[in-house]
Amino acid sequence: MRLTKSILAMGMAVAFGVLSSVSGAQAEKVLKLGHLNKDDPFDNATGAMVTVFKNLVEAGTNGSVKVQTFPSGQLGKDAELLQQVKLGVVQSGIHSTGGFASVYPKIGVLDVPFAFPNISATYPVFDGPFGVKLAADIQKKTGLKVLGFGDSGGFFNFTNSKRPVKTLADFKGLKIRTMGLDTHKKLVASLGGQPTGIAWSEVYTALQTGVVDGQMNPIPVIAFAKFNEVQKYLTLSGHLFTPYVWVINADFWNGLSDSEKGVLKHAARSAIVAGRGISRIIEASERGLPALAKALEVYSLPASEKAKFQAAALPTIKAHIKATFGSEGEEMMNAYLAAIKAAAQ
Repeated sequence: MRLTKSILAMGMAVAFGVLSSVSGAQAEKVLKLGHLNKDDPFDNATGAMVTVFKNLVEAGTNGSVKVQTFPSGQLGKDAELLQQVKLGVVQSGIHSTGGFASVYPKIGVLDVPFAFPNISATYPVFDGPFGVKLAADIQKKTGLKVLGFGDSGGFFNFTNSKRPVKTLADFKGLKIRTMGLDTHKKLVASLGGQPTGIAWSEVYTALQTGVVDGQMNPIPVIAFAKFNEVQKYLTLSGHLFTPYVWVINADFWNGLSDSEKGVLKHAARSAIVAGRGISRIIEASERGLPALAKALEVYSLPASEKAKFQAAALPTIKAHIKATFGSEGEEMMNAYLAAIKAAAQ
């Protein structure tokens, strides 16, 4: 009898342990977060974003949500990662607009050249009503929930290995690598250049071997990609601002408690601020423009020349947006421009 009771007690203890383990496993939610850059928070904006996000989420949920980060394209290129997020195999990803266009082509409405007067104007545009509007449209069209729009490093600038670009005429004939976005290709072509779509992983080699003469990216990206090793000239054109699009699988999001959702939402906001901060620091420090200036010939386009560049490119990009995305795209573009105008005041 005692033996029977002991066996029963042991069985109940084991069963309780198993149930507790299962319950604990269910309570702990794992969020896999992928991106294309290093996880180093002092190296790039996405590294800063994922580091801050992971810390705030795990601390704020008392570990009920665990964040696993997968940097440097471990889960595939942008478009591949996006499909994994849509399927729920990966819960979240931070994407370039070039990659995001594979599921939401209308992201091209953001490629209005020379639209922003300064970098600070970008923050209220993407954090404010326009960002909310864009995020809602993205979720409607893709099913992906937007956690926010991060800083990809600041304004795009041109580098090349052929000659200094100080005027519109200097740009003519240069072979420039672009993302796969048609808007980027048309922008380069409208300025007299020859656009060439090349995957990010192949850009350094393409510049080194002369497959292309140059490329366009923000200062921190030019710096951490070490393009100064394979380029000679840097033109501070500031012609585009393209944010990172940070999304999360909607089913995973809906499976979170209200408390967990609140933690993730505010953690993402804080992470985006951290990414902006590290971008500005890199730009201004020896890891950014001052370092690049030691290896490259740097020229900042004056306002008068920027106006000529804009006059050459703007009609083409506006016409392309209208033709490609119709009245819906034109309305989104106009809302974007109105938000920029309000932010600049």
